[in-house]
Amino acid sequence: MNVIYPLAVPKGRRLCCEVCEAPAERVCAACTVTYYCGVVHQKADWHSVHEKICQLLIPLRTSMPFYNSEEERQHGLQQLQQRQKHLIEFCYMVAQKYLFEGKYEDAVPAALHSLRFRMAMHGLSSVELVPAYLLLAEASLGLGQIVQAEEYLSQAQWTVLKSTDCNNATYSLLHRNLGLLYMAKGNYEEARYHLANDVSEIWHKYLNDHYQVLSQARIQQLDLLGKPFVNDTGLDEAQEAEAIQILTSILNFRESTPDKSPQKTAFVLKTLTMLYYQMMNSSKAQEYAMRALTLAKDQQLTVQEQNSIQELLSLISAEEDRPIS
Repeated sequence: MNVIYPLAVPKGRRLCCEVCEAPAERVCAACTVTYYCGVVHQKADWHSVHEKICQLLIPLRTSMPFYNSEEERQHGLQQLQQRQKHLIEFCYMVAQKYLFEGKYEDAVPAALHSLRFRMAMHGLSSVELVPAYLLLAEASLGLGQIVQAEEYLSQAQWTVLKSTDCNNATYSLLHRNLGLLYMAKGNYEEARYHLANDVSEIWHKYLNDHYQVLSQARIQQLDLLGKPFVNDTGLDEAQEAEAIQILTSILNFRESTPDKSPQKTAFVLKTLTMLYYQMMNSSKAQEYAMRALTLAKDQQLTVQEQNSIQELLSLISAEEDRPIS
């Protein structure tokens, strides 16, 4: 680590620690644009990620140079934006790696960097902040810091609620972390609810992606050869059995909870439909598709949701009616 020295802070200027945002007393001697409350946090940041990004921070945290033309200025701004994007992704990747290795303390500074770069680029209320909040929540849970984890998850939940373009992967991570939080707090009913959301999202994404590929291949093969395409889940028998067990358990849990959510129940029914369809068990696939469609109509779910279930049902019926060659 580079030599560190006390700050002579200019009058009226407040410098904050990169890790905890307390008043800073030290600066990194290598980049001179990163500040710390003391040697402990400087060492923590250095070993986590600062050593890898030290020099990249200089152009982001210093005044832009004078440009001779608007074209040059725009080019300079684009370069800064590309650097920010790189640092967002790089710090996120580093923090993720530490979490996988169980190094929760090392993950925190890298995740904080990713969060602050996201704030600078996307604003304080963007859904782009959520992945970094979730990393910080997971690291806090790993460190046993329940209150801190709850604060990060509250920020993530609030941001997701205000957003209209949050993807399934982010929703899944949010539910997983909320499940882990409630487990740590001993609220196992809430933990089951959120972990069920996470697992069903994962299975739905896998099966839906696989289903789309198979459907296209099946249509093309029917056109070319005039014979049915053999469906396949891409899983072995043990994995298929595990998928059935997990999704059926989630469905039972959804249907037994007092606060029923028809949209989420229909979502699990659709996932089971796709699973059985790809396993070439048309009768089971049709059973779950019919249950999903009945629920969607009874509960007046959106026309789009009803149509997607109807399309699945039509495909299953077509497979049943087609003669075996």
